[in-house]
Amino acid sequence: MQQSFVATRRFFDDRNFPRGFTRSGRFTLAEGNLLEKHGFAMQQLEQGAREPVNEEEQRFLLVCRGEAEASSAYEKTWVKYKQRLNEKRKFHTVFGKKRIADGADDFSYVETDSD
Repeated sequence: MQQSFVATRRFFDDRNFPRGFTRSGRFTLAEGNLLEKHGFAMQQLEQGAREPVNEEEQRFLLVCRGEAEASSAYEKTWVKYKQRLNEKRKFHTVFGKKRIADGADDFSYVETDSD
């Protein structure tokens, strides 16, 4: 039986994950390593640029088409990768939505005459 997901090169997605999968904070170390090592083969399978070599890769294609539920680490990681591509990234900032007018303070001082 042939080994599954043998890739001829490493897989990177610099457009969506410029610092790499593991450093993106969106994948575990194991998932990032799996994507990097086998992602090129998984991408070729999904795009039809490569034929499946065994039952595991045939099942992977069923998962890609939505005809089966992801169960293996390869399937779950690829599904997660595809979901992350479709998600909108939230941008967090320390500033609120409202801008404070120039010169306005959050509090004011009241001077009193003390005799």
